[in-house]
Amino acid sequence: MNEKSKSTNVVWHQSTIERPQREEQNGHKSAILWFTGLSGSGKSTLAHAVEDRLHKMACRTYVLDGDNVRHGLCGDLGFSDEDRVENIRRVGEVAKLFTEAGIITLTAFISPFLADRDRVRGLVEEGDFIEVYCQCALEVCEERDVKGLYKKARAGEIPEFTGINSPYEEPVNPEVNVDTAALSLDECVDKVMEYMKGKGIVK
Repeated sequence: MNEKSKSTNVVWHQSTIERPQREEQNGHKSAILWFTGLSGSGKSTLAHAVEDRLHKMACRTYVLDGDNVRHGLCGDLGFSDEDRVENIRRVGEVAKLFTEAGIITLTAFISPFLADRDRVRGLVEEGDFIEVYCQCALEVCEERDVKGLYKKARAGEIPEFTGINSPYEEPVNPEVNVDTAALSLDECVDKVMEYMKGKGIVK
């Protein structure tokens, strides 16, 4: 979003019910769990499995899924580098609002660029952004090819596909690193939950 497209003559309206009050009512802190990794690395599967575990603990949660967001909020965006940047910017702003609402927000996006993920991290308070790297070798992701996207990318039917003809920049120091090729889904969920409990986000 460039300077010319920014809204003008707007003033932030402070809510009478603030984040600490919402967190107290919910019985847990709010946070953003940002699942990143290649297509087929298990981001959506893990995000929804973690949400299921949290839901059973009576936590207030919501998953922002990459494909789902592109049906509405980001339905006008393609997959150029510029559109990918804007896609993550919008999702980051929504996740920030959810955090203020006292919700644990789980996002499942390839989000291939380090700068974009760092930009979202910078939107919220320190400790609110938890980067979960779903580490999985490209070969394994291609073997899974759940959506048939790698096959299409290899055939030249999908331009600018991450991992094939568009880069993926791995997290440098993620809060949680899960090897989704070596660990079971339950083991991956356990690693995320252990981190959250260790940080006092959930009991």
